[in-house]
Order: sequence, then C-alpha cells, then structure tokens
Amino acid sequence: MQPDHVTTKRCFPPVVDANTRVLILGSLPGEVSLAQSQYYAHKQNQFWRLIGEVIGQDLVPMPYDERLQTLLAHHVGLWDVVAEAKREGSLDSNIRDHAGNDLLGLIASLPNLKAIAFNGGTAERIGMKALATHGDRHHIVKLPSSSPAYTVAYAQKLAGWLRLRDWLVARR
Repeated sequence: MQPDHVTTKRCFPPVVDANTRVLILGSLPGEVSLAQSQYYAHKQNQFWRLIGEVIGQDLVPMPYDERLQTLLAHHVGLWDVVAEAKREGSLDSNIRDHAGNDLLGLIASLPNLKAIAFNGGTAERIGMKALATHGDRHHIVKLPSSSPAYTVAYAQKLAGWLRLRDWLVARR
C-alpha cells in the first residue's frame, strides 16, 4: 500500500517544432522541476551543461525560455515518456502506476526527426515499449542519465551525449 502523501505527478508539454531533428525523452520531471515548471531545473542535473556542449552553446546562464528557444534553433526537442504517474520524491525507481505519453503521435508530427534519444534507463525502458510498433524509421540513442543520481563521471556522460551531433549536423 502506498503512503497517502504520494501524489500524481504530470509531465510538461513537449518542446518541439517542425525542424526538430533530435528528440530527447526523459522519464518524468523531478520535484524541483515540477515546482519551477521547468525541464531539468535541479541545479545538480547536468542536462543543460551536456546538451550545451553538444550544440556548442553555454545554456546554463541563460533564462529558461531562452534555453528552450536555443534548443529549438539547434533542432533539439524535449519531452518525457511518462504523462503522469504516482511517485514519492524524484527518483525514477519510485514511479508507479504510470500512463505513457503519445510518443508515436508526436513522432509522426515531426517531419525532420532523425533520432530519438532516451535520457537514462527508465526513459529508455518505458519509451521502447511505447515505440514497439514504430519500427526502425529513426535512430534510437540511449544517453547516460543527466541525473545526479547516476554517478558516473561527467566526461563519460559527455562522451555518450556528443553522439547526438551526428543527427544535428545537416548532411550534404
């Protein structure tokens, strides 16, 4: 039986446009992100630093709205695999009774999409189930989690994230 203080958490709307080439999918925003209504708001989450290095822009000092616009300008989109779930705290391991987002519907609406990247193992596990009927129309990339709970060295995380450049650079 779950404690009474476990509440239902909901994700944010997708950040995409018709030019999105890489869609990064997380699991479900953590407590700090939910409180601030911002993707990856926890100061120790390395998402903004990692994706900034991928696109060659220092996103960390930018206001949040400018970060999102910069991602879109570099053809990067964001969303989560979980639409809503019960979860105590912020750990993915505490996600219960989740409902998935319509990943196939979003992907179908992105004509320039080349790659779908999962930020961490939980996002990949849930997301791949949702994409089971998708086939191999897009590259699938498993990224090392940007979460502070995933305690591998930053350089190791960055090496995984830099692979996204392959799909962000326009091929001639």
